[in-house]
Amino acid sequence: MDKITVRLEAEAAPGAPALFLRPWGPADAAGLVEGCRDDALRRWTRMAVDDEAGAARWIQEQQRGWAAGDRFAFAVAETHPGAADGRVAGHVVLKNLSPGSPSAEVGYWTAAHARGREVAPRALRALTDWAFAAFAGDGLTRLELLHQVDNAASCRVAQKSRYALASLLPAAPPAFPLEGHLHVRTRDA
Repeated sequence: MDKITVRLEAEAAPGAPALFLRPWGPADAAGLVEGCRDDALRRWTRMAVDDEAGAARWIQEQQRGWAAGDRFAFAVAETHPGAADGRVAGHVVLKNLSPGSPSAEVGYWTAAHARGREVAPRALRALTDWAFAAFAGDGLTRLELLHQVDNAASCRVAQKSRYALASLLPAAPPAFPLEGHLHVRTRDA
C-alpha cells in the first residue's frame, strides 16, 4: 500500500474542526515529543519517546510498518483554515494485520491539548471504515480494540465507535498489569 496516497478525513464535531489522518512523517517529531510529555498518555501507552531522537525512531518504526504492510499508523490532525498540515491531535493505528487473517487490532491516543473534542472516536471511525474497505479483499472482517478495565475513556471511545464489549481479558503483566476489555467491531456492524 502506498502510504503517500493515503489520507483520511473525519467529520467536524460540534465546537471542533474536521480531522485528517495521514501517515506519520519526520516533520511530526516535535508534535510527538510534546504529546508524549503528557502523564495520562504515558500511563496508557508503552511509547518510549522522550526527545526528538526517540520521536524520529518511533516515526521510522511506523514507516517500517507501512512498508511491511502489517501496521498502518496515522497522525491525526485538526484542520484549520489556512494551515498547511495541522497540529498533531492524536494517533490511530491498524496493527497485527496478516494476509488471509480475518482480524486485526486498532489502537489510538489523543494529545492532551485536543481532548474533549471527540478526536479519538472520529479518527477511529475513519480508520475503521478505511480498514474494512482497503482490506476486504484480504479477508478482513473483524477489528479488535483492547484496553485496561480502568481506562474508562477508552471504553467510551470504543462505544462511540460501535466496538461492542466482547470479553474480559486476564491481566498480562508487565505490559497489562490489570484485566482488560476486548471490544470488537465487524465489517457488517
